[in-house]
Amino acid sequence: MPDYAIFWEWLSFAVRWTHVITAVAWIGSSFYFIALDLGLRKTPSLPPLAHGEEWQVHGGGFYHIQKYLVAPAFLPEHLTWFKWESYFTWISGFMLLVVVYYFGADLFLVDRSVLDIPAWGAILLSMGSIVLGWVVYDALCKSPIGNSTTGLMVVLFAILTAMAWAYTQVFTGRAAMLHMGAFTATIMAANVAMIIIPNQRVVVEDLRAGRTPAAKYGKIAKQRSLHNNYLTLPVIFFMLSSHYPLAFATQFNWLIASLIFLEGVVIRHFFNSRHARKGNPTWTWLAAVVIFLLIAWLSSVPRAIPAGEVALASPTAQRFLEAPSFADASLLVQTRCSMCHTAEPAWPGVYQAPKGVHLDTDIAIAEHAREIVLQAGWSHAMPPGNVTGITETERRVLVGWYRDGSGT
Repeated sequence: MPDYAIFWEWLSFAVRWTHVITAVAWIGSSFYFIALDLGLRKTPSLPPLAHGEEWQVHGGGFYHIQKYLVAPAFLPEHLTWFKWESYFTWISGFMLLVVVYYFGADLFLVDRSVLDIPAWGAILLSMGSIVLGWVVYDALCKSPIGNSTTGLMVVLFAILTAMAWAYTQVFTGRAAMLHMGAFTATIMAANVAMIIIPNQRVVVEDLRAGRTPAAKYGKIAKQRSLHNNYLTLPVIFFMLSSHYPLAFATQFNWLIASLIFLEGVVIRHFFNSRHARKGNPTWTWLAAVVIFLLIAWLSSVPRAIPAGEVALASPTAQRFLEAPSFADASLLVQTRCSMCHTAEPAWPGVYQAPKGVHLDTDIAIAEHAREIVLQAGWSHAMPPGNVTGITETERRVLVGWYRDGSGT
């Protein structure tokens, strides 16, 4: 019975939906406050200790906002803390990583033609690399190089490029891109949880104790917040990349990941400059277009496949290969699906296999058994518009094969 696979698919959908919702809330508040901070103005009417103010109009009313660089002379009874958006974005993102990539490691995380590693080893490398990213980044920020914003960003860019290459040497292309997002998002969420909020709590406790808070806490928190602002757009790209094989399944996917950070920086530089009333650096859009065209060109270079490379079936795939109905299912897939899901698609207008899924060998078909039955057995998602004319009887063949091999 298909209950387990269907439940897992809906669980993935629910977690992904939650992740998108919380990410929208976090990104929205982050962009708003960076824009607000850059747009603050000093006026003669500012109260003592106030750093700047901004008047805004929204929702039929006017907002008068004032910022205190260190802290006001007194605390109001109610304080709104902007932290849960980032916490739940990271938590839901990690849950999605677990549901899709850890429980589906043989299909989505491990590529045995890249590195023949057991699923548990790949999962440990995944978690370890994400934690290591924060440790290295935090150490850099606290080192002398952290005093130079430009120097720190150059070193961080080199590290991110190295990680992009390293991930492609261990995981599938899709997982490599996703891990770049997780690596970066962990730095961002940890900035909030480990630096920004604790520093703000120190300021609040000093005020309540009648002490004058040190300015350094706000300065450090602002630096980390600015880093988060520049890293946001690349993270969104990596979240979306799994839907586009031209991003993750080509030879220079690691370089594409690296260039995306430059793309995000120049775009944010334009908006940050405008919000700070420092002009309109329109050159950033030319730079963004050039970088994007370079990315598109890199994606057109076919992925090199070493001569004599032999694909290895995972233990899960082996069960589907040995299922009595595999021959019928394999013939059906190669008849109805492989004209698109192959290294060189024959369908007009299709230049890369959708989502990078190749179904032109028995092992590949067995590895993607769950996706095949979900897309073309239990649902009619594939083929799109049923362009190859798959029948209901043929869909039942796929379901029967899945049951034969899965034990459900």
